[in-house]
Amino acid sequence: MSLIDSLKAHGESVELPLVYARESVIFPRSLAPILVATSFGVNAAELAMKGDRRVAAALLARMPDEKSPEIEVAKTATICHIIQFARLPDGTARLLVEGEKRARVRKTVYRKDHLSASLEPLDDAEPERDRELDALMEVVRKDFLQYAELAKKIPPELVQAALKADGPHRLVDLAGHALAARPERKQELLDAADARERLELLAAALESEVESLSLQKRISQRVKSRIDKSQREYFLNEQLREINRELGKEGGDESETKELERRILEREPPEEVLEKARKELGRLAKLQAFSPEAGVLRAYCEWIADLPWSGKSSENRDIAFARKALDEDHYGMEKAKERILEYIAVLGLKEKLRGPILCFVGAPGTGKTSLGRSVARALGREFVRVSLGGVRDEAEIRGHRKTYVGALPGKILQSMKKAGVSNPVFLLDEVDKLSSDFRGDPASALLEVLDPEQNHNFTDHYLELPYDLSSTLFIATANSLHSIPAPLLDRMEVIEIPGYSEYEKLEIAKSFIVPRQLAENGLGDAKVRISDDAILEIVRHYTMESGVRSLEREIAHAARRVAREAVEKGWAAEPGKIAGFSRSISSKTVPALLGKPRRQDDPVYREGRVGVAYGLAWTELGGTVLPVESTVFEGEESLILTGKLGDVMKESARAALSLIRARAAAFGLDADSFRRKTLHVHVPEGAIPKDGPSAGITLAASMLSALSGKPLLSGRAMTGEITLTGRILPIGGLKEKVLAARRLDIGTVLLPARNERDLEDVPREVARELEFILVDTVDEALAALFSPGSFPAAGASGA
Repeated sequence: MSLIDSLKAHGESVELPLVYARESVIFPRSLAPILVATSFGVNAAELAMKGDRRVAAALLARMPDEKSPEIEVAKTATICHIIQFARLPDGTARLLVEGEKRARVRKTVYRKDHLSASLEPLDDAEPERDRELDALMEVVRKDFLQYAELAKKIPPELVQAALKADGPHRLVDLAGHALAARPERKQELLDAADARERLELLAAALESEVESLSLQKRISQRVKSRIDKSQREYFLNEQLREINRELGKEGGDESETKELERRILEREPPEEVLEKARKELGRLAKLQAFSPEAGVLRAYCEWIADLPWSGKSSENRDIAFARKALDEDHYGMEKAKERILEYIAVLGLKEKLRGPILCFVGAPGTGKTSLGRSVARALGREFVRVSLGGVRDEAEIRGHRKTYVGALPGKILQSMKKAGVSNPVFLLDEVDKLSSDFRGDPASALLEVLDPEQNHNFTDHYLELPYDLSSTLFIATANSLHSIPAPLLDRMEVIEIPGYSEYEKLEIAKSFIVPRQLAENGLGDAKVRISDDAILEIVRHYTMESGVRSLEREIAHAARRVAREAVEKGWAAEPGKIAGFSRSISSKTVPALLGKPRRQDDPVYREGRVGVAYGLAWTELGGTVLPVESTVFEGEESLILTGKLGDVMKESARAALSLIRARAAAFGLDADSFRRKTLHVHVPEGAIPKDGPSAGITLAASMLSALSGKPLLSGRAMTGEITLTGRILPIGGLKEKVLAARRLDIGTVLLPARNERDLEDVPREVARELEFILVDTVDEALAALFSPGSFPAAGASGA
């Protein structure tokens, strides 16, 4: 008699090391692996290996938590004999155990480094047999045999052992071990003490598993039959094609390919395209309709059928009509309008003409994008637009190879399909915002598109066929030319769209913005009048821009306030009643509609202060006034530059200081003016990057003012690049810079003499309100910027 049987005979319990697992239920008379994942379990197994190798194996019911810190295991465990013990590198252990006997868990006991269980072995003696018990065992054997046939993973020797089991407990243990059920359900078989109850639970579990496996088998058979049916249809279709071919017929269901071929022929593509299309249609006709390759070929042929290969829209060649259309949509922009009219004139003399590649460059809100739409209206062509802002993948332009899943042509051919003709006006918006990364450089892909010598054979990766873009009029828009690659810029004809003066903004508001916003806000039929002084009040004190986008927002805001006022007074109660509503908006009533002015006239720009000079700068948003401040203090002989200046601007500052030091005597400075002195130059709004050489004269004037202690004359702004020999070189963006000075009511602007020809671009009404001082040398500039007699020696030197 074993120790356990002896204890059972005397009604005593036994304490054994406890191992527990989440998924393992061990039955008597079975071999099973256990993965022990906790240190308590591993220590318990090691303790058993030092003794008689017996442990209690139980299913883990619940891990410790905040409500209960105790480990909870199932109420019935199995006393097991460890056959193999393997410690794994991650600290866990793998056991191979043989179940010996079931036992009730009376309690679990925490020892020093492991967990033990106080067990009461159960009586698994086979009961006396009767007819009902034998019948129940026969049902279980039959169900287990059916389950084994469906599962196909149970070893034959285990099936035979279960079928030959001579007692109900042995049958339940063997069949329960082989059953692939949930651990909780298998634990029910282990918990039941009565043999009849265990057989009934096993019969129910086997019936459930058999039903589930039968359902899975039926589903698999249906799927297989469908696949077999499709393969059968494919072979029959192939045989039918061969029979028709032998009979000299092109029979069969080819209506789809015939329809695609008809659509492609209607587009009149080049011979090379037609040959490729027929080849792909022939391949499509031989494929099964629902095969993946057929889907790819069908989509490819549909793209060929949808693209406009030769169809063109009729063009307007009436210059007078085109001029009228352009003037109706936009005020000013003479250079851009003249270029379009020239194109129409040449088109009237020559039938075949390559489309120009234009690039409109200007500040935001100046009407570049809408001008492209007006060009299409003036020419009588279709208009398509592609936004290139943030595009960083070359495939966005050229498309993907059609072998990729979901491949499509690039934006160029997609837009040509949308246009429906081969000669649209094609707007490439924000071309300066292109990016590049590991996926390629889209700007390089545009080189072929925007090159008149190459775009008649543009090849998209998806089509892999040449497409003629030479009849398309491409218009690109940009805020700046600096970020456009030089090869791409070289292929485009750049037309600058400058900022607007106050007079131009007034005319644009009166002719375009006010009528549009009144109509959009339901006041088109009302008698709402916005006076000129009200518009100028909005321009001067509610906006600060080169374009008119903010101006339109403010006018829209005023229109909405007036619309609300009309509704509150009952003018919207009846249809058409709004026509009787009238309202006048003057400069005095603007604050009541828009709130207090956002921008006040700054007197600082009209004051003369030591060390402060006002430069003029060009930005992507238009012109701006750039204050430069300098101060001198005791310290090391050094130059400090702050304000997030770029390298070119820093070099201009060093050149200005070198010029002043080289000619110190002429400026009334001596060696003590520089000895142990630190010169600090700061350009305010330090978070905004600044660069460029045109601030050279501003930096020199600011430094000289700080070193000499003499302020500049008030109300003067300046721009110009300086050299070490004292010359002043011409700059760019003159119109925007002059308009910026006018916006801040600066009365005098100092410019390089070589920019005199650019003053023709400045609106006359602006030029009349400003005084321009044109200079060739630094001496001339300083004489105009400082009070007379401030630097007599410098003036003599300059003369």
